[in-house]
Amino acid sequence: MSNLQRMGRWRLVMGEGAKELCGGLSEEDQIRDQALGFLYDREYGHGRNVRESGGQQGGLGQSCMTVPDWINQIHELFPKKTIERLEKDALERYQLDEMVTNPDVLSRAQPNPTLLKAVLRTKHLMNQQVLQAAQHLVRNVVDELMKSLAVDVRSAFQGTLDRRNRSNLKIAKNFDIDATLRRNLKHYDASRQQLLIETPYFFSRIRRQVDKWQLIILVDESGSMLDSVIHSAVMASIFYSLKMMKVHLCIFDTSVVDLTAECIDPVETLMKVQLGGGTDIGQAVHYASQLVENPRRTIVVLITDFFEGAPEQRLFAAGRRLIESGVTCLGLAALDGQANPTYDHRTAERMARVGWHVAAMTPGELANWIAEKVRK
Repeated sequence: MSNLQRMGRWRLVMGEGAKELCGGLSEEDQIRDQALGFLYDREYGHGRNVRESGGQQGGLGQSCMTVPDWINQIHELFPKKTIERLEKDALERYQLDEMVTNPDVLSRAQPNPTLLKAVLRTKHLMNQQVLQAAQHLVRNVVDELMKSLAVDVRSAFQGTLDRRNRSNLKIAKNFDIDATLRRNLKHYDASRQQLLIETPYFFSRIRRQVDKWQLIILVDESGSMLDSVIHSAVMASIFYSLKMMKVHLCIFDTSVVDLTAECIDPVETLMKVQLGGGTDIGQAVHYASQLVENPRRTIVVLITDFFEGAPEQRLFAAGRRLIESGVTCLGLAALDGQANPTYDHRTAERMARVGWHVAAMTPGELANWIAEKVRK
């Protein structure tokens, strides 16, 4: 550790008052300092983020961070042991316990993705009554996410346009504008310069035969993967509900948990996720190989940041065996909240050389990719 890094750490420990002694902070450390200040500035009498003696929280001053924002931020900025200490101080020293002890607070909260992630990160601290309120909140957010993502998945599997046949199913995406204009020209009103559409025409669609395919989704549940875990649980449930494929959903850290039985309900899936811990990607890939029934009609989707904690050669060997058996394999790089890929490029490149497809995709792009593979 350099002297500059060491001084930066002391500056974070001692707070704003040590600026002249320790110097400035890097951009990343400034964000850490704000997160620490949200909690520990409560020590300093009247002012920002101070809890008054009566137990009521004081004004936020310059900071407008909420408790859910703070929870999500510390989980992204600090290692596990530091997070545990911050959560302990928040609950025991500053009574910042609304999220984990008060079901009324959760029942009044406006469901949103930020609150969902904060709940999933602190559910291990909740008692049973609070957990029930939290689960209701999770369901509200997941239901909204299901509605938006289901459109992408279902449209990808509806089939390709069959321009040789007509359809009685009058939906916008099947509309044949050329035939409609040509066959309704006799209804053109020259005086009004308007074409009256008496009979609209629509294409039919070719149904894709995907019922014999197997989809195995492996999701890394390390701390940085929360956005991917949420989307994966919802996507797996949508695929499962379509009944077009045999879907498996497994989460992993240093062990593998098969959640296929809960796949129909993404809320049940998410409430069983335990974020953090080590990562053994190779073990998860090996587990997937044991689920394969027909390699030529199986797709394995591995969603991870590719930071392998176990010996890498086991991962590459397991990945190569799947490819050689005929399984279609996709390594999907983790996406953060802004859809930016965050992953170990070196490991991802090695997986690509083994024969895996490696990419960064949104949920909608993933649905289209899978649809293209099963259509071939």
